Amino acid sequence: MRKSITLLMMMALVLTVLAGCGGKDASQNGAASEGGSPEKKALKIGATAGPYSDMVSKAIAPILEKKGYTIEVVEFNDYVQPNKALANGSIDANLFQHVIYLQKFSADNKLDLKDVISVPTAPMGLYSNKFKSIDEIAEGSQLAVPNDPANLYRALLMLQDFGIVTLKKDADPSKISEQDIDQNPKKLVVKPLEAAQLPRTVGSTDLAVVPGNFALAAKMDLTSAVKLENMQEKYRNIVAVNTKDIDSQFAKDLKAAIESPEFVATIDDQFKGFSKPEWMTK
Repeated sequence: MRKSITLLMMMALVLTVLAGCGGKDASQNGAASEGGSPEKKALKIGATAGPYSDMVSKAIAPILEKKGYTIEVVEFNDYVQPNKALANGSIDANLFQHVIYLQKFSADNKLDLKDVISVPTAPMGLYSNKFKSIDEIAEGSQLAVPNDPANLYRALLMLQDFGIVTLKKDADPSKISEQDIDQNPKKLVVKPLEAAQLPRTVGSTDLAVVPGNFALAAKMDLTSAVKLENMQEKYRNIVAVNTKDIDSQFAKDLKAAIESPEFVATIDDQFKGFSKPEWMTK
């Protein structure tokens, strides 16, 4: 009889210890999501230094922090490392690129990344200290444009949209040059330059096409442009995550934060001149 009682007491003790261990593991893992894995509440979001890291810290992070997230903004100074850092898990999301770049970079580097949502983006613009409108542009004026094919093609499309030039129908976007201008009614003298140099030419040339990121880096007021680009959706910057995380709770909350009235209000107040994506203007 004593042996039976002793055996029962030992079994009860073992069960109590096992139950305690199980409870400890659950508490250390934190709150679980519906899928059974802990919900991620500490996020690292990468962005290029300047307006887009500002957009994360000023317009996105405060909204997510109200939902219980801890946000760390990781700044980058190039367009290669943000996607590599995302792919290797050093960061959870990034904001610096448009979807065309994301898709090409992912394909070239065999990465599996996905866009979440587009955001307001600094547009390319036509700037001048001499002319206030397209109609004022004088014949024979000097026009500085970006010399890299990606920015130059976009610049020439913008100028064509403004009615300043037309492009040859067979122009190759990957090899575009000023020689692909078909009609140039004002006989503008086109001078291709490094995109980073263009803000400095505004005061020394008649006209300059300046990409938005370089304009902001030079502390230029976007709204001072003679005219801003009517930006195509494919050129707007996007928030990206690893494809495996596209349906995660943090990705859903990130998207919801950007779609919120608080985000829109911050953009209107602190990011004047940024071109808004279609979802914000409908």
